[in-house]
Amino acid sequence: MPSPNQLTRYYDVKRDEHGQRYVEVHVTGFPLLQIPLLNKSTGFSLQERRELDIDGLVPPHINSLSEQKERTYQAYGRQTSDIGRHEFLRALQDRNEVLFYSLLIDHLEEMLPILYTPTVGEAVRNFSSIYRYPRGLAVSTSNVGHVEEVINNVPLNDVRMIVATDSSAILGIGDQGFGGMAISIGKLSLYIAAGGLGLDKTLPVELDVGTDREDLLADPLYLGQHHRRLTGRQYDEFLDRFVEAVAERYPQAIVQWEDFSRNTAFHVLERYRRVIPSFNDDIQGTGAMAVAGLVSAARQKGETLKDQVFVVVGNGAGGIGVAGMIRQGLLREGLSDAEVQRRLYVVAREGLMIEGRGYEQDTFQQPFIQPRSAVEGWQLAGEQPTLLETVQNAGATAVLGLTGAAGLFGEELVRAMLANTARPIIFPLSNPTSHIEAHPADLLRWTDGAAIIATGSPFDPIEHGGQTYRIGQGNNAFIFPGLGFGAVMSRAREITDGMVMEAAQTLADWTAEHSGPDAVFPVVSQLRAVSEEVAVRVARQAITEGVSAERRIRNMTDEALADFIREHQWTPEYLPFRRSNDAELALGL
Repeated sequence: MPSPNQLTRYYDVKRDEHGQRYVEVHVTGFPLLQIPLLNKSTGFSLQERRELDIDGLVPPHINSLSEQKERTYQAYGRQTSDIGRHEFLRALQDRNEVLFYSLLIDHLEEMLPILYTPTVGEAVRNFSSIYRYPRGLAVSTSNVGHVEEVINNVPLNDVRMIVATDSSAILGIGDQGFGGMAISIGKLSLYIAAGGLGLDKTLPVELDVGTDREDLLADPLYLGQHHRRLTGRQYDEFLDRFVEAVAERYPQAIVQWEDFSRNTAFHVLERYRRVIPSFNDDIQGTGAMAVAGLVSAARQKGETLKDQVFVVVGNGAGGIGVAGMIRQGLLREGLSDAEVQRRLYVVAREGLMIEGRGYEQDTFQQPFIQPRSAVEGWQLAGEQPTLLETVQNAGATAVLGLTGAAGLFGEELVRAMLANTARPIIFPLSNPTSHIEAHPADLLRWTDGAAIIATGSPFDPIEHGGQTYRIGQGNNAFIFPGLGFGAVMSRAREITDGMVMEAAQTLADWTAEHSGPDAVFPVVSQLRAVSEEVAVRVARQAITEGVSAERRIRNMTDEALADFIREHQWTPEYLPFRRSNDAELALGL
């Protein structure tokens, strides 16, 4: 079997004399069937089987892609657990990527919770024990010294989107060491299925700087580095080497930083966002998603963002990211900095973030620290307002949870919100489901159906008082595939705050136009269409702000830009294969 680092020599996509695309392959026989990017399995035509030396290596009946999907979906249905379904789909991806994505797009609403949240959390926890096939790039302390050679081993020459994680803060389950690679793989699956990026344009990356988990360090089967995490200057030097190598090998690539711990997430984003086009999904993607949902929720009340008083619970990367986007949204609606401060409160584990409690040492938290004067006259049991006291005294009308603290939003808190507004907005956004701040059924019961709810994980519709309530899922997947694809298509030199806010506004506008008056978010089955619109408007924003390096689109009308992006979206199909004249040479024969 050929070495995978030769994959770029294995095929070229070309056009025939009629303008039809085909794949010219430089590898034949059994090795061809081992490359998931090229393997059509029973989908090879009779002519292709003979020409490519695979006749007899696959069953004789020729299946269409639709027939293959039917057989595969039946096999998927025989799996008896969510983690089993996850492993089944990953194994399919490792055999035949076109079939995998075709099946995923057809069943996106059903399979998204399996490949992404919440099931991916279990896959992350068990990554070392269920590992079976190499996928992505592992940059570790053992190879970062020659990372240029390592990244040259990647069998792809035109990567445009990289999802990189150091696995220090995965979902709500913390440090997961090398297991975070499953997150990078899952995110990029959505860039392809929902965003429309090409199969050979994405690269998952694990930045293995070690782990502080004693159980992983003691486990001989753990696949990552068996030492504690790098910190400080050593950590920065590690990331510097990685970023320099990416910029050299893939000068048009966008990097999505994923699941970094709180302080590291902001540090990495600010250190590199103008060095290489990059964004942090936990900070910016979560923030954009939340603001879009809040705009939709306020619209249901006949109000706007500036009519609400927000309490964001959680001062990690997600919580501060959400608070930052709410702040941008309020400023965009015309409020002053002082007015924003009176309408936006961030509550940490200890209580409301107020001056004099040590929060000032973290630069990214400083805009959200309330002065002591802000709580003068509040009725408090102690010096620092609790979550309940903040909701009561501030008059909160919207509460968002990004804590990972299951059951944090109890009945007393919810009833305190009802005293402030007839229709409280309550978004328990923590993942996975076991870490959610409140179950939506309880929220509906405590408010007699008045609460406007969105959750981070998916929930089935809930019956209450003879009415069915669809629970909107506040999923970052409504933001990052379109944001990333728009940045790629515009060849953005930087992912600006304006581009992120435009993604949020697009999602809110889409929801209002296509999802009905009571929807906070679209349904997942609309994800590809939503992502397309987000990509178009993000690309337009990149042009407007002067950060687009794609000259072809600079003077396009909105309609022409939409057509341009639509034409470049990848869709799963089997292209005809032709054998290259130098096929044997590519194998070293």
